[in-house]
Amino acid sequence: MQIHQSAEDYLETILMLSQRMGKVRSIDVVNELGFTKAGVSIAMKKLRENGYIAVDGEGNLTLLEPGLEIAQRIYSRHQLLTHFFVQLGVDEQTAAEDACKAEHILSEQTLEKIRESALRNDAAHPQAK
Repeated sequence: MQIHQSAEDYLETILMLSQRMGKVRSIDVVNELGFTKAGVSIAMKKLRENGYIAVDGEGNLTLLEPGLEIAQRIYSRHQLLTHFFVQLGVDEQTAAEDACKAEHILSEQTLEKIRESALRNDAAHPQAK
């Protein structure tokens, strides 16, 4: 399944907002990402047409199974990389920003090695969690 980085970012944002707020509308995505209403509207239309999200009559966005799978995969990568970068001594905000960039480009092999290293470090330094 080939999907663009921007679509992955939108799906991940919908997932994060739904976890935080429950219901998510396009304006919430606009506010979270700082994009224009028109740009988000176009993106939501494409995601809906491609079967990644559904939009109800009140404008609430719901991740459909394919969109949810992508969002969870990207969000999991984001959390792992943020945690790993913080372990390296990067401040939380910079770590999260860098994770957002790296989450799309790293191979599964590289991510697995990062995961292994982060787990080893957590085990060696349990108080640092």
